[in-house]
Amino acid sequence: MSVEAIRRAIRDIPDFPVKGILFKDITPVLGDAALFRAAVDLFAARHAGSRVDVVAAIEARGFLFGAAVACRLGTGVVPIRKKGKLPYKTVEASYELEYGSATLQMHVDAIARGARVLVMDDLLATGGTASAGAGMIRDAGGEIVEIDFLVELAFLKGRERLAGWPVFAPIVF
Repeated sequence: MSVEAIRRAIRDIPDFPVKGILFKDITPVLGDAALFRAAVDLFAARHAGSRVDVVAAIEARGFLFGAAVACRLGTGVVPIRKKGKLPYKTVEASYELEYGSATLQMHVDAIARGARVLVMDDLLATGGTASAGAGMIRDAGGEIVEIDFLVELAFLKGRERLAGWPVFAPIVF
């Protein structure tokens, strides 16, 4: 299964979640076992043999890829969630989206000092979400191995916001 097959399965949803946004819907990839497996295999193969201590998965679609990749790599998963969704003491970071603002949280003890962390989310747009998550990991003493996305919307220049951290996205629009 090729990256191009995964790319072809991603559909455009105009005016979602707000008017003027062209949403890249990955649910057809998730719903097709072969495509989903190919996407997970792509990330897992990229990090096989490298030392990743934990995968930090960003809510919500990042959970899907992050958990599957962590399982393949034999690591744990750290959920990075929207504010108010975690039960224990948290650290947080706020950021701007292309259509609003939000706050992410992570448990205060989620990242061990010196841990090598792979950050995963489904899509890189403005980079605000990933930057907020990576910043919390850095502040906790973690080392970002890479920040991985299935899709990058290059015209929104999110990669620039993540300068200083390695970024990987096999599908770029």
